Amino acid sequence: MQSPVIPGHMVFYKNKPVTGTFYEEVVRGLTAPQKYLDSKYFYDVTGDQLFQQIMQCHEYYLTGCEMEILTTRAAEITDAITRQAGTFDVVELGAGDATKSIHLLRQLLTSEVDFTYFPIDISANVIRHLEQELPAALPDLQLKGLNGEYFGMLQAANTYSRKKKVVLFLGANIGNFDPAAAHSFCEELRELLQPGDLLLTGFDLKKHPQVILHAYNDDAGITKAFNLNLLTRINRELGANFDLSKFEHYPTYDPGTGACKSYLISLENQQVKIGDNVYIDFAENEPLYMEISQKYSLEETEQLALQAGFKPVARFFDSKKWFVDCLWQCD
Repeated sequence: MQSPVIPGHMVFYKNKPVTGTFYEEVVRGLTAPQKYLDSKYFYDVTGDQLFQQIMQCHEYYLTGCEMEILTTRAAEITDAITRQAGTFDVVELGAGDATKSIHLLRQLLTSEVDFTYFPIDISANVIRHLEQELPAALPDLQLKGLNGEYFGMLQAANTYSRKKKVVLFLGANIGNFDPAAAHSFCEELRELLQPGDLLLTGFDLKKHPQVILHAYNDDAGITKAFNLNLLTRINRELGANFDLSKFEHYPTYDPGTGACKSYLISLENQQVKIGDNVYIDFAENEPLYMEISQKYSLEETEQLALQAGFKPVARFFDSKKWFVDCLWQCD
């Protein structure tokens, strides 16, 4: 649940700063032929809280599936990494609170691997939290937090250490890109890595369509509130006048393509004002595109790896085989 990639509008997957302010990007999206909002803006204080609640919903299976993998199979993952990489450092893209990765880090320490952990996050608060909390939880951990965009900070990690890199990209974040953008992201990531470096990345696998739809349309309405909160933020910060009661949360899932998309549907003909002089017309039933959560088959994960210059070396499933963490090596 992060930035959708809309061809022709953004190159977020390049991890370069998007030109313009929040206001400019909102106006650009709402005046596009297919209206959209960049879901990176979901995460204000309220959005962060709502997303934490989503991850606790029984319908939102992704977090529990990957947590199962990292808690029960950490020893196997460690063995696979050390067989392939020898000596290395660990770099995590979008580390967050490291709730999942801490299990792998602990296992690496238990296995007496000499490594430094480089968590990367766009939030300076996240990095400060990790630098304060992780040493208490893992006293032997060598840690260097990096605050910034993924690729720039990955380059910075290479200046701190010339060891091989094991890159973690967990949480099915690869699904926040459509397939073409995911390919571009992986290709650019590969360009920043050296032969022999490893990538451990999570994929939400294709499964019964209703299971997937329920994950993005929970009975408590938290995902709906999460999407609508972006309109509230635009009202508050940009002086807009969205009436939230005139929009309905609508998730879709295409089991053929694996694209799970979320929209807000305008319930009537209406006009929304943004700032002092921008007016946006919505037709009744017009969709406002919010985000994508791409699902994959195992064959598609392997194709993505090979096309981007990686070699699949291991796969780790949860007990239901709903989720997979794939270990890839740079050719």
